[in-house]
Amino acid sequence: MQKAVPDPRAVREASFDEVARLGLPLPPPGFPLVWEPGDSVELRPTAELEARAAVLHVVVARCFGMPTEAAMSWLLGSRLVDLVTPPEWQFVIGAKGDHRSFVLHHDAVFALAWLLGLSRHLDPTAPPEGRMMSQMPDLPAGETFGQWRSRSLMSPRDPVEAAVLLDLYYCLDWAFQEAERVGLTLPGEIDANAIGQRRWALEWAVIFHGPYHDKPAEWEEVDLSV
Repeated sequence: MQKAVPDPRAVREASFDEVARLGLPLPPPGFPLVWEPGDSVELRPTAELEARAAVLHVVVARCFGMPTEAAMSWLLGSRLVDLVTPPEWQFVIGAKGDHRSFVLHHDAVFALAWLLGLSRHLDPTAPPEGRMMSQMPDLPAGETFGQWRSRSLMSPRDPVEAAVLLDLYYCLDWAFQEAERVGLTLPGEIDANAIGQRRWALEWAVIFHGPYHDKPAEWEEVDLSV
């Protein structure tokens, strides 16, 4: 369901206040807004959020020793193969690609879990909740995608709440990278890579409608360069 977005400048002011509170450098004047007055926002359908979280969960599991055959079998049995991106598929079937970059997807899964209401917070100073793994499909036990969906009490976030957090993470992505570039102490237990992964998930999941927005990007098309 689409909802009207709040004043982007008021949201940005609050985002900057939080960046400053964390002791991080502020983005430069003219830093682009995420949306414009009069736009509307919605989340991707819950089923899409669930599927993307599950696929990334399997990709991360491959990083930590899940056998190729088991990963492929799970994706096939869950009918999720069509939703695996080409780089993810190459990694799942042949461990091709940047292993470290796929490990980092743990934080993208955390952000998707927050969007689904499975995680209580998305604190930019804290790592993923310890209970997060139990909130995701139990791959070693053979829990299927359908069984996971049945046992999980998905309660997707309000799209306006998600949009506001996206604006904060957009600013934090710049601030963390700048802090690392100039050698400042980061405010918590995670680094710019983790912030970027969380922003990636939020950018993909939160869909804006308005005259200046393109059609929603596919997962590999999300642009984190600006």
